[in-house]
Amino acid sequence: MEDKFSLAGKVIVVTGGTGILGNSFVNGIVEAGGAVGILGRNETVAEERARMINDAGGKAVALVADVLDEKQLMEARVKLLDTFGRLDGLVNGAGGNSPEGVLQNEDDIFEMNIAGMKKVMDVNIWGTIIPTQIFGEAIAASGQGSIVNISSMNSKRAVTKLLGYNMGKAAVDCYNQWFAVELAKRFGDTIRMNALAPGFFLTEQNRKMHTNPDGSFTERAQSVIRQTPFKRYGHPDELIGALVWLLSDASKFVTGAMICVDGGFSIFGGV
Repeated sequence: MEDKFSLAGKVIVVTGGTGILGNSFVNGIVEAGGAVGILGRNETVAEERARMINDAGGKAVALVADVLDEKQLMEARVKLLDTFGRLDGLVNGAGGNSPEGVLQNEDDIFEMNIAGMKKVMDVNIWGTIIPTQIFGEAIAASGQGSIVNISSMNSKRAVTKLLGYNMGKAAVDCYNQWFAVELAKRFGDTIRMNALAPGFFLTEQNRKMHTNPDGSFTERAQSVIRQTPFKRYGHPDELIGALVWLLSDASKFVTGAMICVDGGFSIFGGV
């Protein structure tokens, strides 16, 4: 049974691999025996994380690219294949929010920053689709593999202020199901696509919205905790088990699914 969850012999690319959640994704893949391509825009962080893994006996390569830049992604694919010779999986971890995509409570709802909303939508949905186009081709050439998209609690519920992010992740969910079906029609059960939907985790992108300068929780954070039956935020490492399962042969009959790792946030009615 244990071997089914192993990623030994598999090569996985993680976009957003230089972020907080991406770091857990990368480390979890390596701990499960996989080799990893750490893809992100921060070359310093990518190189340092790859060095630490290689020094510890793992296998990693730093890949510097913007997920919206096809040329950079193609160059990253060449580097990955030159290093490992194959590709078996992709984690579309890049995404997130930015200040331009936030509608504050005091803002005029009819004067929202449309360009800012589009920018956030683009990085979440096209930042998922474009890497899949580039790296998915290499996965198909390997003969089998698994693609994991990163959804969010924002995709299914109206979470205030973050309209661009909400719409971007809702689009990821639609794409996740649609593309899973198309993959199955073309490749049978050899290439799968699923989504991991985290609940609330503190990252550099949301920290200012959820914590005060003294480290205490904001009112928004307290609302999150009230809506979460476990009454706490998640730790990034708590995403690893579900991610490794989706990437491994243990989930070979699973495609088009969205796995919630949210402390019960998505199922709680608030009463």
